[in-house]
Amino acid sequence: MFEVGKDIFKHGFYGGPTDRTPIKRLQVVFYAFLLAFILFGSRTLQLGIQGTNTVRLGDRRAEWEINRADIVDRNGEILAKNLESGHIQFVRKFLEDKDREDVARTIHEALPYEYSLADATKLVNSKRGYKELKKYASEKQREIIKRAKLPGLEVKVEQLRKYPKRRMFSHLVGFVNEKKQGVQGAEAVFNDYLIENTDPLRLSVDSRVQAAFYEQLSFAMHKYQTKAAMGILMNSRTGEIIALVSLPDFDPENIGLDSEKNRTMKPMRDTYELGSIFKIFNTAMAFENGIDKEYYIKEPFIINDKFGRPAAKISDVRSFRAPRPYLDVEEIMARSCNVGSAQIALDLPDGAQKEFFERLHFDTALDLELGRTERTTMPQKWGPVERATLSYGHGISITPMHLLLAVNAVTNGGIYIYPTLQKRGVGAVYGERILSEEISAKLRAIMFRVVEETSGQKVRIAGINIGGKTGTAQKYTNKNKNVTAFVSIFPVEAPQYTMLVVLDEPHGTKESGGWRTAAWNAVPVTRNILDTILPLLFE
Repeated sequence: MFEVGKDIFKHGFYGGPTDRTPIKRLQVVFYAFLLAFILFGSRTLQLGIQGTNTVRLGDRRAEWEINRADIVDRNGEILAKNLESGHIQFVRKFLEDKDREDVARTIHEALPYEYSLADATKLVNSKRGYKELKKYASEKQREIIKRAKLPGLEVKVEQLRKYPKRRMFSHLVGFVNEKKQGVQGAEAVFNDYLIENTDPLRLSVDSRVQAAFYEQLSFAMHKYQTKAAMGILMNSRTGEIIALVSLPDFDPENIGLDSEKNRTMKPMRDTYELGSIFKIFNTAMAFENGIDKEYYIKEPFIINDKFGRPAAKISDVRSFRAPRPYLDVEEIMARSCNVGSAQIALDLPDGAQKEFFERLHFDTALDLELGRTERTTMPQKWGPVERATLSYGHGISITPMHLLLAVNAVTNGGIYIYPTLQKRGVGAVYGERILSEEISAKLRAIMFRVVEETSGQKVRIAGINIGGKTGTAQKYTNKNKNVTAFVSIFPVEAPQYTMLVVLDEPHGTKESGGWRTAAWNAVPVTRNILDTILPLLFE
């Protein structure tokens, strides 16, 4: 092309200095290229002047917003979804004089309550260069602007991430930042999938079950005036998280509305002394090491130091009622006896307690699919006093998730299973064996006794056998405040679910006679939840 043009400019439309014969064919080629160049240049100049206004006013295929897959629960109910919205804008540099009246009339038509025809006319005739006319305009309003296709009126398309369940799933589902990247919960864990796929992400959770947890834990916070409340339900065999609630919560669509502290998923990131639930592990160690005797529990148990001087006195809470002065290992757990538990712990071989806790992964932070847990605060030394108090859950601060997974492992037949937020089919259980099936069965039988005979009686429900264990621990920083918890398994004969409820700093009520132990708050809360969810779990 360029050689042809060069030759024309040098010799004209003739072959050369000695050949003056017109070359009509060459003329046709030249004019064709010249016409194409003029048309191309004119169009480029027009687009440069108008910017991308025409594109933005075009059809939906021109929109450049990043899509993000939906998140749904195990039954397909939507937990997170992208919805298209847009902002109506007036941009003066694109406005043409001939369109002023039409632009004013269109503004009034789309936004009659915001702009009268006079106001709209005043705007288009002013010197204002830019104005956002309507933020998050409705689909009808946006359609009026798009249909008009008037330079100067734009719809800036935006995709909003909406959470229909709002606070109820805030910690589990999480939220996205301004760049539409997942920040917490499933939004963060499965961020790559949500960006790269269009098929919904199906979680293991059940919205109906989650709603029951949320309602009852919210009510418990009000009734017992607690600092926090949390609950977890996990499938004992598959590790599926069916429900997880952490209160206080936050609004995922209005992040600035709540304190940043409310975004902490307490079952994963806060640690607590969780009291007598640890007697489950103490009893398991006793069975493993062949301890089969009775212990004197009528009086406080004194632990002496290496010089024979009293170093600690282990006693039971005022509510403890021993049926007789001597109790065996099973009875000590069923009656939740501190004095007996301490003596069992000191009869264990050196290092057995520490090794068992490490087997339960208490010695490390857990890297789970849900995120990373906080690290457990373990004793600096494992002397007689530490071993004794650890037997009933004092002297060790642990996350509720650590505890739930450990209880599930020692009661589901002895298999440690990591939790998942993804829906799984029923099949073989894959995990790490940490306890024999025989000992696991013995522990379940004792937990059934706790519900039928002692501190867990308020959780009993006709038609299903439930096993459980209460835990109440005074706070190290303030002896007048405590943490209460109740862990349950059901059906106890072959557990399908493990459940944990924790209340932080509950107060006594008139109904409880001022008592604020787990039997008076965590247990009835668990019962209220179970009463709602059992028909859903076994439908």
